[in-house]
Amino acid sequence: MSKEIILVVETVSNEKGIDQEIIFEALEAALASATQKKYNGDIDVRVEIDRGTGDYRTFRRWMVVDDSAEDTEIENPDAEISLSEAQQRYPDIQAGEYVEEPIESIAFGRIAAQMAKQVIMQKVREAERQKVVELYQDRVGELVTGTVKRVDRGNVFIDLGGGADAIIPREEMIPRETVRVGDRIRGYLKEVRTETRGPQLVVSRTAPELIVRLFELEVPEVEEGSLSIVTAARDPGSRAKIAVQSKDSRVDPVGACVGMRGSRVQTVSNELAGERVDIILWDESPVQFVINAMAPAEVKSIVVDEDSHSMDIAVAEEQLAQAIGRGGQNITLASKLTGWELNVMTEEEAEEKASVETERLQKMFAEQLDIDDDVAAILVSEGFVSIDEVAYVPEQELLAIEGFDEALVEELRNRSQDALLTKAIAEEENLDSEIVGDLLDVEGIDFDLASKMVSHGIKNKDELAEQSVDELMELEGMDEERAGKLIMAAREFWFADGDDE
Repeated sequence: MSKEIILVVETVSNEKGIDQEIIFEALEAALASATQKKYNGDIDVRVEIDRGTGDYRTFRRWMVVDDSAEDTEIENPDAEISLSEAQQRYPDIQAGEYVEEPIESIAFGRIAAQMAKQVIMQKVREAERQKVVELYQDRVGELVTGTVKRVDRGNVFIDLGGGADAIIPREEMIPRETVRVGDRIRGYLKEVRTETRGPQLVVSRTAPELIVRLFELEVPEVEEGSLSIVTAARDPGSRAKIAVQSKDSRVDPVGACVGMRGSRVQTVSNELAGERVDIILWDESPVQFVINAMAPAEVKSIVVDEDSHSMDIAVAEEQLAQAIGRGGQNITLASKLTGWELNVMTEEEAEEKASVETERLQKMFAEQLDIDDDVAAILVSEGFVSIDEVAYVPEQELLAIEGFDEALVEELRNRSQDALLTKAIAEEENLDSEIVGDLLDVEGIDFDLASKMVSHGIKNKDELAEQSVDELMELEGMDEERAGKLIMAAREFWFADGDDE
């Protein structure tokens, strides 16, 4: 039997590539379980196998339970022993340790062998799963290649080799792409999910990162460091845009990615079910980058709105359809690629929109600064779009405007600052109206504190009176003494109301 155990351990270890120690532990667990069944009880059993000879010994054991507390009880006498009783035999033993005594070992017979097989297979599966996790958890974000094993409801299951399987969920497959069992397929390793039934490797065929990895594979200049792929956007299976940048003036980044007679870009396109790829030159200027990204449409003008992170793009009327693309594809991909919200329109529409915006700004400056239309028009033409800019732009910038002298600049700055102050007061008055009733009547409460209370959900003195000191101390800058005084001051109104009644 001892030789048989050693043989089982060596065979399983060699076949499955699992550490022998894991197999020994599985056998010990199986023998312990079989021993427990033999004794028909809840006893705790430990089996110890000699790693060299295969001989094994069996021990029954009891966990030592601390019984110093009066209400401590031994819940399972078959597997537990009190600390006081254990220390009579072993004076140095502590709670949580075990008292053991040897018992007769069962033979490594048919039942024990069957249980051992089950436990070993479970341990083997666990070890294999752990190997997969260790092998692939650091490869998330890389390109992986596998063989299609089966297709189920649009989900594609692939074999990556080495006992590792992966899934390409239906939503991560390129639309209308057909795959068959046995096909070789590439994908982007998106994540490694640890689930109860084992790790699941999730691969994507639609991720923008996939096209980046494919070009990195096809274009040696990327590995050499003379070219980089900055970003990518895809309409999977239909069209994609990638932005490239040269780090060597001697390298044409677009030409390098296209390859001789389009060989490199065609290889990537074939890998992605014929997806057409536009290669865009990246530029550190957002405006120029957007102009490049809109290709093949030619941009006539661009208006940038930093606040909304958007751009209005004007194109010739005959190029409007091309700029938008089928189903908005071109403008959508350009927006994803650049990270800007892009609004495309004809030159006529852009001029009309600019005219309306100019008129609005002129009217705003004229009304809020009480200036004539000519001065307002000059401010707009110089690029001013808000009162804040007039109030706080460096004085030299205003003086540099033709026709503006020191007196006019000083007057404009004073009026704009007054307008901002008036706006701030108006906003405070609006907030004051939100303070329901009479918080400001409570002694010790000013407008700032009342505003903090409103934002904290305390909208009148009755609600303040119902607060505890701890609740009120949640307000910024509040201390315990002040909180108590404010609450008592609010409660005085209760008694005053009672006297009136």
